Amino acid sequence: MSDALRLTWVQPEDLLGHELRQAAEDGRDAGEVAAAWRAAGGSPAPPAAGASAVPAPPELRTLALRLLDELSAIPSPLAAQEPTGLAAIRAACPNWPTSPGDPLPTTAGTAPPSPTSEPARSTTPPGDTPSSTRDEPGAPTPSAHTPAALRDPRLPDRLHAAWLGRAAGCLLGKPVEKLPLHAIRAIARATGNWPLHTWFTAKGLPAELARAHPWNRRSATTSLAENIDGMPEDDDLNYPLLNLLLLQRYGRRFTTADVGRLWLDELPAGRTFTAERIAYRNLLSGLEPPLTACHHNPFREWIGAAIRADVHGWTHPGDPGAAAEGAHRDAALTHTANGVHGAMFVAAAVATAADGAGDVHRALAAGLTVVPPASRLAHAVRLGIDTARAESDFASVVDRLHTAYGHYHWVHVLPNAALLAAALTHADGDFGGSICRAVSGGWDTDSNGATAGSVAGLLAGRPGELPDRWTAPLKNRLSTSVAGFDGTGFDALAHLTHQEALRP
Repeated sequence: MSDALRLTWVQPEDLLGHELRQAAEDGRDAGEVAAAWRAAGGSPAPPAAGASAVPAPPELRTLALRLLDELSAIPSPLAAQEPTGLAAIRAACPNWPTSPGDPLPTTAGTAPPSPTSEPARSTTPPGDTPSSTRDEPGAPTPSAHTPAALRDPRLPDRLHAAWLGRAAGCLLGKPVEKLPLHAIRAIARATGNWPLHTWFTAKGLPAELARAHPWNRRSATTSLAENIDGMPEDDDLNYPLLNLLLLQRYGRRFTTADVGRLWLDELPAGRTFTAERIAYRNLLSGLEPPLTACHHNPFREWIGAAIRADVHGWTHPGDPGAAAEGAHRDAALTHTANGVHGAMFVAAAVATAADGAGDVHRALAAGLTVVPPASRLAHAVRLGIDTARAESDFASVVDRLHTAYGHYHWVHVLPNAALLAAALTHADGDFGGSICRAVSGGWDTDSNGATAGSVAGLLAGRPGELPDRWTAPLKNRLSTSVAGFDGTGFDALAHLTHQEALRP
């Protein structure tokens, strides 16, 4: 069996273990299912990896599929306080922000496509905005009816800083993705980088520590201080590119089905993970939203939808309600309940940070207005904020959050939302402080670094306000497998994002 193909995140025997864990988290009584699985010789879910090491025998795989169906039939007692549908979410949010403009469609149906814009290319150094793209013929222009945040001539610079910030924060977290908290701290201390303040490095790292806690194998050759050469590919950047394509192709009235169509056209299946891979499989099996999000998908409350949310905020500056609605339609392809709430929280916070007011605390508060207040996601965010306010030492903040959420998988949205909110609160808008705190807290390091960098970049206001040590290694160059974008500059991406923000 040594040559067996172990495809991560989709093997039924692994999904069953993760679904049992999900049932324990959302309050379902899965005791009989768990007992049947153990009696048959089934194993728990892999603690960190995407697949168990040994394939299950056919009879155990068949049992896993049957038990997954049984688990899906058990209702969650938390469903009323953690709804998935947009109408129910809005009804649960007493302070839902006023959102100007026409109502947007639900997750069903398809809107007529808007004209597609081809990605522009640029090698303009970070900090400069190409005048040739600013005045591109045919680009939408603000009118007297355009909201003030969209008319702001500084918005393109904020978007440029947000793209750079997202990339830098992601890149900082890439080498230590999947490492436990104590390993991240040990590596940083051993290389004179604690508290974390710059890129990770293998220089000076004791050999025994390197053997005990190896770097993320996909990132070690691209993401350490000594080998960074532009922004390497990462799903935390691929999804913003895909959502830029989504808006270009279908417009701001895109539907959840449009997201699925775009993925099938443009997203390589091997570049998907966790809930996104399950939804992709479900699409290929003929299922449609919202079933794509819930059929045999134990990862539906993980972080995947939240890492796709930035573009919805970037293109709705000052309009957190509309940003959250866009994030909802996107997230509904792959996630439910807290997985959806996490995406809406990020989108609303980003939209508020994008309006130029420059206050991270106001942005986080806006994010909470689109999350059901009784949900676990809202509790996690509030705990992150409150803990950050109560502790002057951020390591102590992280320790308290790991005590509260250490039993969740490292990719689950709840611990990561708590950490993100804590990092942004504690750094008080400082760019380097935001991304370093987010990464130093462990869990999904590259995703949290990316979102923290996006928010802090917006608050900085322009690329030149970001320290050169974070932006220069990016070389204004992004690598990606999303067709048409490989090698694109962040200035060009900001221009394309601004176009979609202005598009009716």
